[in-house]
Amino acid sequence: MLEIRNLHARIEEREILKGVNLVVPAGEVHAVMGRNGSGKSTLSYVLAGKEDYEVTEGEVLLDGVNILEMEPSERAAAGLFLAFQYPIEIPGVATMTFLKAAMNAQRKARGEGELSTPDFMRAVKDAGRDLHIDQDMLKRPLNVGFSGGEKKRAEILQMALLKPKMCVLDETDSGLDIDALKVVSDGVNALRGPDRAMLVITHYQRLLNHIVPDVVHVFSDGRVVESGDKDLALQLEAKGYAGFDGATA
Repeated sequence: MLEIRNLHARIEEREILKGVNLVVPAGEVHAVMGRNGSGKSTLSYVLAGKEDYEVTEGEVLLDGVNILEMEPSERAAAGLFLAFQYPIEIPGVATMTFLKAAMNAQRKARGEGELSTPDFMRAVKDAGRDLHIDQDMLKRPLNVGFSGGEKKRAEILQMALLKPKMCVLDETDSGLDIDALKVVSDGVNALRGPDRAMLVITHYQRLLNHIVPDVVHVFSDGRVVESGDKDLALQLEAKGYAGFDGATA
């Protein structure tokens, strides 16, 4: 599904990604764990095509196609989704208007017709029910006045509606209390399937108690330095990252 080959990236002449190699097959959930400043979030931004990050070497293949040559909107249409660590507030843009525009843009890119209003409302209601989303919340501008938990639930709602093939979750557990973490995790788990892959970026084992990964990767100094099964996350929780400092892939 996703194959990252020798990916190097920098911002303002500072190299942050220093040769990332990573493969996430369809049907699997992979976790990326590492210290603050190790380059984890930069990886998610580069995958999504955020401005200011310059790729200097390498490829990122989604179903065999190099998405680095695509605009962010084209990457989204190809099936890539990024859930942000800190979703921004967008005053003046109604949440429902945003959701419908996003869904129809994806459908148009796939050569499908636009959703009717009743079908759209039904899809939002069904997806929102499992995420405990209050319908009044959807009447507000996007993320404006939302709590941390509401912002993250809104991100997972977008993921549920857009049905991407490759989901990248950048520290989705950040700012969540235990109850909100479980709700968000249940929403993510409901989207696991043989035709979808996920890359979960996190500092802490606690998220991985709820979203159990198939593979855990340790990120250090801009590259993957170790990979293993879910027990690797428990090792990191117990011993920290010091043992991986200065390691090479």
